[in-house]
Amino acid sequence: MRLLGRSAPSIDLLVAGLGNPERRYEGTPHNVGFRVIEELARRYSGDVKGKFSGNVSSVRIDQVRVVLLQPLTYMNESGRSVGPAMRFYKLPPECLLVIHDEVDLPVGRIQLRAGGGLAGHKGLKSVVAHIKAPEFLRLRIGVGRPGRGDRRSVADYVLSPFAAEIDVDGIVSRASDGVELLAKDGLEAAQCDINGEGGG
Repeated sequence: MRLLGRSAPSIDLLVAGLGNPERRYEGTPHNVGFRVIEELARRYSGDVKGKFSGNVSSVRIDQVRVVLLQPLTYMNESGRSVGPAMRFYKLPPECLLVIHDEVDLPVGRIQLRAGGGLAGHKGLKSVVAHIKAPEFLRLRIGVGRPGRGDRRSVADYVLSPFAAEIDVDGIVSRASDGVELLAKDGLEAAQCDINGEGGG
């Protein structure tokens, strides 16, 4: 297997896009992870099934066997979905990619990294708590913070719709391209392409 140098019993990579399941959250920064999973399932004609307290699609990206997961446990309990999926497929942490919103990156910037801190992100915190390891891959999608004069808290900001001028479809498309690069070319090559010179 080219991706990470080892194979799993039935799949090579679990890709979990974090978000909240209710319709009112669909257009919010907190749900960009969900949007990327939906885009990848569309690109590869993945059949969506209910499993692991989430929506699951099995696809092939190049020769890599990928399971796409949308946890339906709400963001702060994402690990209750990701953990059982990891155990079912007997995957090590480095075969998990979590896609999530990142307020510490400018809107639209995308960064791929292996491991790292949690920066107060409750979805990531839940995943770590349930898989007992922080060394999984992360695709961080920049959503920024409230601008000058915006009196909303960060929590309210990420649960409010994106501003009308932001090309959310373009951001989701580029993030989906990033997942494809990871699957096809491996971590280091994908980091160089996604993150720019110097990688993650």
